[in-house]
Amino acid sequence: MFPLHDDNPTLRAPVVTFVIIAVNAAVWAALQGFGTPGPLFRSLCEYALIPGELLGTVAPGTTLQLVEGHTCVLGGGLIGHAWLTPLSSMFMHGGWMHLIGNMWFLWVFGNNVEDIMGRGRFVVFYILCGLAAAAAQVASNPASAVPMVGASGAIGGVMGAYAVQYPRAHVYTLLWFGFFVRTIAVPAAFMLGYWFVIQLVMGLPTLGEEGGGVAFWAHAGGFAAGLLGVFVFRDPRLIALHRRTHGRG
Repeated sequence: MFPLHDDNPTLRAPVVTFVIIAVNAAVWAALQGFGTPGPLFRSLCEYALIPGELLGTVAPGTTLQLVEGHTCVLGGGLIGHAWLTPLSSMFMHGGWMHLIGNMWFLWVFGNNVEDIMGRGRFVVFYILCGLAAAAAQVASNPASAVPMVGASGAIGGVMGAYAVQYPRAHVYTLLWFGFFVRTIAVPAAFMLGYWFVIQLVMGLPTLGEEGGGVAFWAHAGGFAAGLLGVFVFRDPRLIALHRRTHGRG
């Protein structure tokens, strides 16, 4: 299921959501060269989260073969300190579809979560969910030397908050089985709960395994952080205003 849009109105323009999307796009352009091999692989060496480098379970100076012709030496990144990579990796992506997919999910669900938290709280919430996602992925394989990038862990937190706050909101999703394609409206709790279960099911076989691919535990960790964090970061005054204005919140 791929979300297209929801029927959940907002009270204010989602300024922070716009800014986060713009920052991710700017990083993709300025630091990752729109995905061209040289800048892309250099950015993975310098700004990606590598669990083994962060925890010191992989020796500095170890050479990683990203793809043929592109290597990475641990400890040689321009960022200077591996402890900053859980933050920097949140704004990096591995390809066009990775970037576009993440930003689309943020656009669909981020505006409503920002609306019930307020702009300042939403910034802090988003970053903390991203850090929780990074921690979950590191915990799944502390010795991994595979670079991890992407906003999907932080966006998973946004989705978790949305599921708690708007479980009955209709999310219009694209559903396809082979040649059969149709748009259906499902409750947010169903669509987002299904997404979370998929991350857990797909993540279990990867525990402790070395290899690239999707960071399922980052997704699950971010989502879980959002499920809990929304109770701390939502603003009761904004929720009350939503209920008076739109009858929900």
